[in-house]
Amino acid sequence: MAEPIRVLVVDDHPVVRQGLRTFLDLQDDLTVVGEAADGAAAVTAAGDLRPDVVLLDLRMPGADGVAALHGLRASGNPAKVLVITSFTEPAAVLPAIRAGAAGYVYKDLDPPALAAAIRAVHAGHVLLHPEVARLLAGGEGRRADVRLTAREREVLAAIARGRANREIARELAVSEKTVKTHVSAILTKLGVQDRTQAALIAVRHERG
Repeated sequence: MAEPIRVLVVDDHPVVRQGLRTFLDLQDDLTVVGEAADGAAAVTAAGDLRPDVVLLDLRMPGADGVAALHGLRASGNPAKVLVITSFTEPAAVLPAIRAGAAGYVYKDLDPPALAAAIRAVHAGHVLLHPEVARLLAGGEGRRADVRLTAREREVLAAIARGRANREIARELAVSEKTVKTHVSAILTKLGVQDRTQAALIAVRHERG
């Protein structure tokens, strides 16, 4: 059996943290390895505990969730971040996605759906609540269809499906090095820093 997915729970409310821990620890494939009450503590805990997924509240006193995302990126921490929040306005959503969040869900999500969201983010998928995707749709225009070559669009579509470079190379019958070159060009042309952000643009374009 595979090792359980290691989760760090970050929220400034102790009752929320305890509730999340209690539910997640009931899942055979999930284990809560720690808790943090603000963004600064989250970065420190993530460095010490090496979680696979950080379940991150956005609004916290002191260092908030966006600050935590920037801190995790600056420290090179590989954990995937799933933002869980009650705030839905674009001003809260866009900075979190741009700062590297791999998923974004609301606190009214059913517990089994939250567990599924953690598994999906851990597996490399981009996960957004439908309303958040709709809010993002007006955010940055349709850069995907005006700048990319036909092959780059194919690669971007594969990235949006959660495919790794090796899988994309096999699908397109090209070398993995060629795929890496395409990915680098895509990130540059779209003006984004990582595959998650590129995938978000692809998702918005498809839903256009």
